[in-house]
Amino acid sequence: MRHGESEAYVDGQPFALVAGQGDPPLSANGVEQARRVCARLAAEPIKAIYVTTLHRTGQTAAALGERLGIEPQTDADLREVHLGDWEGGLYRKMVAENHPVIQQVAAEERWDLLPGGETNAALAARVRGSIERIAASHPDECVAAFTHGGVIGMTMALASGSRPFAFLGAANASISRIVITGDRWIVRTYNDTAHLDDLALPA
Repeated sequence: MRHGESEAYVDGQPFALVAGQGDPPLSANGVEQARRVCARLAAEPIKAIYVTTLHRTGQTAAALGERLGIEPQTDADLREVHLGDWEGGLYRKMVAENHPVIQQVAAEERWDLLPGGETNAALAARVRGSIERIAASHPDECVAAFTHGGVIGMTMALASGSRPFAFLGAANASISRIVITGDRWIVRTYNDTAHLDDLALPA
């Protein structure tokens, strides 16, 4: 699951950082998205819940953990792509302004074109390692991982053999599913937002 919508960036007011990465809390809309995704997931046979070191994932997962009586575990390797010098909200500003570097990142599908940005290889290695560890710890079980758009995109790329950014853009509080059998990753669903269909989006 991708976390719920986080608070908007205000120019000149950078987000607090956790281990060098921007850590905004959920917005009011994000809180409602979190409530809805957790309500939908409550009927699933979930045996473990994972979140990242960034608080918006823990906020999103909290209601599910309480409802199922499961304490979420933290996996730092599921944290969002590191945006280098553009952490703290600056990346959002550059996207809004359609900065030339943003255009280049999209065209070449490479995060390391951002100054100090994480390489695709480094992202893929830590995401693969995390997913494999979780799968090994929970054989034949259903696990919920609350993570970030870049991580979901890389997970789906690894599972499908697609281009690095082919699955970039999962909606906030969306559900994507993979099935792991041995060393095979199979994409089951991507960007399922049926639980959000009647939720008004911010203007």
